[in-house]
Amino acid sequence: MTIADAKDLVIDSLAETMDLYGVTRSAGSLYGTMYFEGDMTLDEMREKLGMSKPSMSTGVKKLQDFNVVKKTFRRGQRKHTYVAERDFFRFFSNFFSHKWEREVDLNLEAIRTAQEQLLSIIQSESISDEVKQEAQEIYDVLEGSKPYYYWLQRLAAMVKTGEIFEIIPFYPPVNEEK
Repeated sequence: MTIADAKDLVIDSLAETMDLYGVTRSAGSLYGTMYFEGDMTLDEMREKLGMSKPSMSTGVKKLQDFNVVKKTFRRGQRKHTYVAERDFFRFFSNFFSHKWEREVDLNLEAIRTAQEQLLSIIQSESISDEVKQEAQEIYDVLEGSKPYYYWLQRLAAMVKTGEIFEIIPFYPPVNEEK
């Protein structure tokens, strides 16, 4: 086994992990490569990964959106360079809080809009009691889902601020195998 093989093993694992959470494998490979290589230009990434420049640019933009890759400055370099977040706790905080906040926003907005529509059905004079009852049942089901989204909103905030790490501190297991 070579150093390159060891790096490739971890890069592939990071790419697969990110794929599990809805980020393309290619963006995951890009992150993994930057994780090991440090700051890189798009040309350096293209050379290392063999990806097209538009594909890399899209991947870098997606990783920047999650705040796990940052634009950097390299003295004497005209081209932009990018560097991956190497602190996995910060990566976790940025990546997951972003995804959870999006989930909360999307679903609470959909619930709000659906409940407004259901209320207009419930309050309508020209709709049968049977339809009103069904609308009320659906309204109640949606209302029952709100506590989850409020909890997830608080969890995302605690992860984003790092407060979660006070509740669940990070440290290696006592009998960690090497």
